Amino acid sequence: MQAQLKLQEIFPGIYSYGNRILTRNLAPGKKVYGEGLFSISGTEYRNWDPFRSKLCGAMKKGLKKIPINSGANILYLGSAEGTTISHISDIIGENGIAFGVDVSARVMKKFLYLCETRKNLVPILADANSPEGYAEYLEGTKIDLLYQDISQKNQTEIFIKNAVAYLPRNNYALIAIKARSISSEGDTKIIFENARRELEREFEIEQSLNLAPFDREHEMVLCRRK
Repeated sequence: MQAQLKLQEIFPGIYSYGNRILTRNLAPGKKVYGEGLFSISGTEYRNWDPFRSKLCGAMKKGLKKIPINSGANILYLGSAEGTTISHISDIIGENGIAFGVDVSARVMKKFLYLCETRKNLVPILADANSPEGYAEYLEGTKIDLLYQDISQKNQTEIFIKNAVAYLPRNNYALIAIKARSISSEGDTKIIFENARRELEREFEIEQSLNLAPFDREHEMVLCRRK
């Protein structure tokens, strides 16, 4: 006889259900990327796929802290079509805001559609290399967390520039470092070490996690602005 699965909150707004990670669906009945929906005690939850989301992959690899709470304001660089930021939308709820920045008009089209059903998402078509270009969107908003998932050679520089512009000191940030976007050759271990050393100019690093097998040659870094 199969044991009954138990829903457990592992981080604020994030739940384990057997070997799955779930968030409460802010838009019941609607999927974002084909994920499974589960009705548990009358509430609908969305399955968070670690092979589609680096943040979920990091949780599976042992990320010790998710500095996202209900009502939080998030600046998300590299929102793409909205897979991960949709789960962040679930967590922050109706009283939070997630600003999704992406330079690609093609992926922003799908993200715009997502924003129509999730009013706590704000789409920003802009280059994260120039954070001053979206200052008007963030005016008067205190950013609680900076999150970045960008495939650029200077990804750590972009992260630092946005932190200096928008992230208050002592607040948390998460960056998915993509080794092969920084260099197509060389030892990934050295690439990650160099990237962390650069981040330490502005951040205290609390944890770094290799994301294999969910994302190979990627590392998630949890840090706090000095």
